[in-house]
Amino acid sequence: MTADLARDFDRELEERLVRYAAVDSQSDETSATSPSTDIQLDMQRMLVAELEEIGAQEVTLTSYGAVLATIPASEGVEAPVLGLLAHVDTAPAFNAKGVKPRVIRNWNGGPITYPDAPDLALSPEVSPYLAGKEGQDIVVASGTTLLGADDKAGVAIIMTAARALLADPALPRPRIRIAFTPDEEIGRGVDARLPKDLGADFAFTFDGARKGEIEFESFSADAALVRIEGVSVHPGWAKDKLVNALHLAAKIVQTLPQATRTPETTSDREGFLHVYKLEGTAAEAEIGVILRDFELEGLESHGALLRSVCAAVQAGEPRARVTCEIRPQYRNMRYWLENDMTPVELAREACRAAGIEPVSTPIRGGTDGSRLTEMGVPTPNLFTGMTEIHGPLEWISVQDMAAATGVCLRLAELAAGKPRGG
Repeated sequence: MTADLARDFDRELEERLVRYAAVDSQSDETSATSPSTDIQLDMQRMLVAELEEIGAQEVTLTSYGAVLATIPASEGVEAPVLGLLAHVDTAPAFNAKGVKPRVIRNWNGGPITYPDAPDLALSPEVSPYLAGKEGQDIVVASGTTLLGADDKAGVAIIMTAARALLADPALPRPRIRIAFTPDEEIGRGVDARLPKDLGADFAFTFDGARKGEIEFESFSADAALVRIEGVSVHPGWAKDKLVNALHLAAKIVQTLPQATRTPETTSDREGFLHVYKLEGTAAEAEIGVILRDFELEGLESHGALLRSVCAAVQAGEPRARVTCEIRPQYRNMRYWLENDMTPVELAREACRAAGIEPVSTPIRGGTDGSRLTEMGVPTPNLFTGMTEIHGPLEWISVQDMAAATGVCLRLAELAAGKPRGG
């Protein structure tokens, strides 16, 4: 190696994450625009300015809301193009407006409390991964919002690594393409134009959790929208006429499994149906359901069960109209990566070179890498350290982020040594 990659990135990562997390960039699945919210562009424009400031080339904000940039290869390096990705949107599952990040420096091991939610406390009993993090710097929010480390930690890691690479020509790297995507949290992060625009032979998302995790197996995912049209009548004259769409929606939800096949009753490789939205009126109602499984057969069985429940409710009340539309979201990246594990092995080698023992567990979720892999760009997912995501207890260790930054630089070094076509 021509340069020391074990440098201290802690303060830069902390500053970036705190600054990024304070920007409201929540996505919205009900929007038909791309990106789904204009506020995501506030974050993207900030990143465009920062990328230009550190000397990145070909910095572009695309019409579909992604930021792209290039780090040129080291002199004389002829290697496959490496992609690095993270998403800028935060999950619509919990409040993300007015995030107030806080840094608990040199955490003493005691409960972490929240100024805006006095009854809330974070401890190893609540979040076991926190055990052993004494002395590290823990970033949390104020108690009434999520933090947004998912995935602004990934953004901070890639930006920090990019700045280091551009500032030191001695650090070896192939041509690197960076992409910061919108709308990952609502399953629309990979526009059909992104693979070509990215121009990478293989890539990595920094959107994972615990230190050392290299994920190459994800859920396969479908989304279902159940619509119920009732018969609307003035309630004073409704006898034998009114068909309440909300009652039928409640019947569908109640008929679906409660003790099995739900997120709260499954783990490991078990799939589920998750009712995450119920809204409407007596006249019309909608139920949002996500279907998840590691195998396509399981995914199909969840869909078949949902359709059968809807059909039974429809048969019991023919005056109503019940429809169930199921659309694909993403597929298990393993189906493609298992045919060529080269990116996964490269990530494992990078972890070990950084003094981290890699571990691979299936993601009970998905990433932009799931779609990119399906679309021809092999893209495993790497750790950032973020934990308890999508809720008020979300936290991350700055030192875990620094470890991920070191792995990112090792990836660049190792990828620079791979011949094109090899």
